[in-house]
Amino acid sequence: MILITGGLGMIGAHTARALADLGHQVVVTTHRRTQVPSFLVGRVTVEPLDVTDRNAFLALAGRHDISGIVHLAGTIPDQDPVGFFRTDTTGLLNALDAARTWGVRRFAVAGSLGVYIGRTETRWHEELALPTADLPHLIVAFKKAVEPLTTHSLQGTGVQPVVLRIGSIWGPLMDPESPFNPIPPYINAVLRGEQPQPLYADDGGDSCYAPDAGRAIALLMTTPTLRHTTYNVSSGRPFTNRGLADALQAITPGSRLDLLAGRQSGPGANPYLDITRLTDDTGFTPAFDIAKAVADYVAWRADNPR
Repeated sequence: MILITGGLGMIGAHTARALADLGHQVVVTTHRRTQVPSFLVGRVTVEPLDVTDRNAFLALAGRHDISGIVHLAGTIPDQDPVGFFRTDTTGLLNALDAARTWGVRRFAVAGSLGVYIGRTETRWHEELALPTADLPHLIVAFKKAVEPLTTHSLQGTGVQPVVLRIGSIWGPLMDPESPFNPIPPYINAVLRGEQPQPLYADDGGDSCYAPDAGRAIALLMTTPTLRHTTYNVSSGRPFTNRGLADALQAITPGSRLDLLAGRQSGPGANPYLDITRLTDDTGFTPAFDIAKAVADYVAWRADNPR
């Protein structure tokens, strides 16, 4: 059985579905969310858990035979950065403690494409040295720290660490007005019959539809042999707002989707995650291009609030 902390969040739920599709038993933890997505009903076991409670975390092994952990649980920072770092670090350390105590096969943890900030290349791959750079957000700072905390904590334990450098993910279950990704708010304005705020046509970069991200993580947990510790998780191809607008226009032909010319920051290219390592080791290829993703998301939102 594979445990997913934060398993009712967007990425966690799609990972759970992909694991269930592969025939694996899945237990997901949730702290605040109670609604199980329709595609998981009857397919996973749900455990309420505050991951900062070490005893409650370790007690899961008394109820489930857990062989792998995907640690995705996290919080959104408020005005107290120390409180944020304390909460999320405590959750990570408890998850690592559980992995070591239970002797699981693999421990995957959510990192971020933000670790590459400061690199000047367009194609970001895992062999690039991570630069010392000012980071734009507390979450990115924490995700960068997650990597050495995880690998050093599991060294010599027999538990295989898998650092997930997760790209810009969007799709079903994301907040329709998310401040972290412009795609859902743009689509949802159109679905409300409004003219969306115009985007720059050539802005974009990394983007991955949530079901693809979940399937990639599921493969990293179940592929018999992994040759690396760190993997980019994304679509592996650059995205532009022009592609988004074209895809949305095709299924909402009456909408007015004005775009601003070029890129907001001027001529150049947008960086994106290279997934060659992921594909070579697991066979993963994305099932959704932007047109398929937009069509699937619009169909999902017809029956779901987020």
